[in-house]
Amino acid sequence: MIETSVNRHQNPGFYIRDSSRTSVLLRSTQSRPGFDSKPVFILTCRFCENFFCERGMKAVLLADCKVELYSTDAIPWRAQGVGPEYLTEKCGCSIRDVACLDCGNVVGYNVTSACPSCLSDYNNGHYWIFHSATVKSMERLSPG
Repeated sequence: MIETSVNRHQNPGFYIRDSSRTSVLLRSTQSRPGFDSKPVFILTCRFCENFFCERGMKAVLLADCKVELYSTDAIPWRAQGVGPEYLTEKCGCSIRDVACLDCGNVVGYNVTSACPSCLSDYNNGHYWIFHSATVKSMERLSPG
C-alpha cells in the first residue's frame, strides 16, 4: 500500500551548499574506517524535487567504478520499492527498483538481500542506492 499523506520534509537546522566530488565504496555490514569524515548530502528527486533523505553519501559502484551513485542507510522518505526483486549481473545480490512516490520516476534501487561475497567485504551499511542522474544533492553542514 502506498502512503500519500506524508508531508515533504523540511529541516531548517542545517545549512546546505553544492556537492563536492568525493567517493566512497559500497559493500557488506562492517563500516570502513574513515566513513565518519565523508560529506553527507540531502537528496531530492531531480524530476519533482521531492525530499528523499538527509543522510546520503557519494558512492561508486564496485562492479564499475565509473558509475557514480548516492547511498543511504536510512529508508528514504517518499520513495518506495517497485516491481519484483531481481539479481544483479555482477554478483548474487537481490535488488528492487525504487521510485519517487510523487512523480513515479525510478530513481535507484534497494539491495534487499546482499550476496555472501558482498557481505564479506567492507561497506558503510548503505543499501538504498540512488542514481546520480536522478537526484539532486546538497551537502549538509551542521550549523556552527
